[in-house]
Amino acid sequence: MKRETIADAATIEEALGAALIELGAEAGDVEYEVLDEPGKRLFGAVRQARVRVWMKEEDETADIELPEEALPEELVEETLPEPVVAEAEAEILTDEQLDEIADAGVAATQAILAGFGIEATIDEYEGDDGEIILDVVGGDLGILIGRHGKTLDAMQTLVSALTNRVVNRRYPVLVDVEGYRSRRRVKLEDIAKRTAERVARQGRPVKLRPMSSYERKVVHVALREDGRVVTVSEGEEPFRQVVVSPK
Repeated sequence: MKRETIADAATIEEALGAALIELGAEAGDVEYEVLDEPGKRLFGAVRQARVRVWMKEEDETADIELPEEALPEELVEETLPEPVVAEAEAEILTDEQLDEIADAGVAATQAILAGFGIEATIDEYEGDDGEIILDVVGGDLGILIGRHGKTLDAMQTLVSALTNRVVNRRYPVLVDVEGYRSRRRVKLEDIAKRTAERVARQGRPVKLRPMSSYERKVVHVALREDGRVVTVSEGEEPFRQVVVSPK
């Protein structure tokens, strides 16, 4: 498997997304450095962002399956949290604006599918929190998910960046494949609740592994009515993490 790559794009975020797809990795599996910031050169030429991305050592990124009986220690590390910071709520837009965002998201997703040589249908619908969900369905689509959803997370990063750039606004657009994220959401909610039980029992904060913005939001929402704990996202993308702390 390829361990390192250099990617160019209009923004650093887009370049990171392209590199993650090429490596078949998710944000928590890699480290990166910015080789070039995007900007304008002399005489009007535009300089693209360039990043070098490489896989972490295996012992830092080993995939861990969650046992049914308990939350594994390896998934977490203790930390002191900052005050609670909730994930941004979906902006209220007109139907025309939402259609524009959905169309841009579909176009970005179709472009990626074309790169994989895949023909599939993209179903559009609204999520529970107002987000636009684009579910890719039809055929053998396992390659789009990847091991533990790594390829799907990378595709999500790239689609979000491309969509935001086209519509010139940030709005939650979630890419799914055959309902994979729905199943993943159930597992994340279970992880969140077990983490809350551990935090309440031990009286110490727990930091979960780096997650995508979608996954972090699932954890925040799952625990926002739990009076024993508070949650906060900390760190910089693409290594942002959720910290669960006792109240």
